[in-house]
Amino acid sequence: MKMFKLPDFPAYYTLLDKLGWFALRFGSVAVLAFLLLPVVVIIPLSFSDSSFLAYPIEGWSLKWYREMFASDDWSRAAKNSFIVAPLATLLATALGTLAAMGLAHTKFFGKSFITGLLIAPMVVPIVVVAVSTYLYFARWGLNDSYLGLILVHAALGAPFVVTTVMATLQSFNQNLVKASLSLGASPLETFFRVTLPVIAPGVISGALFAFATSFDEVVVTLFLAGPEQVTLPRQMFTGIRENISPTIAAVATLLILFTTALMLTLEWLRGRRK
Repeated sequence: MKMFKLPDFPAYYTLLDKLGWFALRFGSVAVLAFLLLPVVVIIPLSFSDSSFLAYPIEGWSLKWYREMFASDDWSRAAKNSFIVAPLATLLATALGTLAAMGLAHTKFFGKSFITGLLIAPMVVPIVVVAVSTYLYFARWGLNDSYLGLILVHAALGAPFVVTTVMATLQSFNQNLVKASLSLGASPLETFFRVTLPVIAPGVISGALFAFATSFDEVVVTLFLAGPEQVTLPRQMFTGIRENISPTIAAVATLLILFTTALMLTLEWLRGRRK
């Protein structure tokens, strides 16, 4: 019953202040429920034995999960997603970490411009990125290729790595680096044995954001991917447009669980960083 215990309001709180406190929390819970309801609703539909996405559910079955794992299209899409997303994450993490370290504790002309340029993919409309990349990659023959898709996904994920690592570096004690160098360690050895262990939570957080960005990306994939590079989000988009099947609900449920695991990992890392 402790979770339902009313807070001890300060003596100067008026009745209006107390009502505002309850209204704020009620509104927050209502907004959260409104946002999560569409996500929660799709999960029971994945266990329905009906061929249509409809309530009420008359019977329960795992056949849509069996169909998903038996389908060549969904298997190919899952394979492509787990090829593109990890490779794009590795590239984004490496480049984003190096960029953040170069920007965090140095001052030079044009630093603000370069920082804005690096995080531009976070604010530029994704369809603009997709069209411009498609036109540019066409000259180099990178459309309909894994390499082109990985490069674009890495560019979309790198800003998350840059921002999280730069935030971590703000509290990093540079005297640790100076001490390591004064004791004879090389800059590379200092980075891997001193700097990286300290900023690891920020690097991992940025990498998880980059992975989630790549794994969920569909607009760029629609422009750049060919039939052999279809990812899970694109396969879901195609299925919704052509033939709505409860198999999509099964895939969505697994993606919800996967994304939830990522968010819990991020929260755990945030606690570690504090």
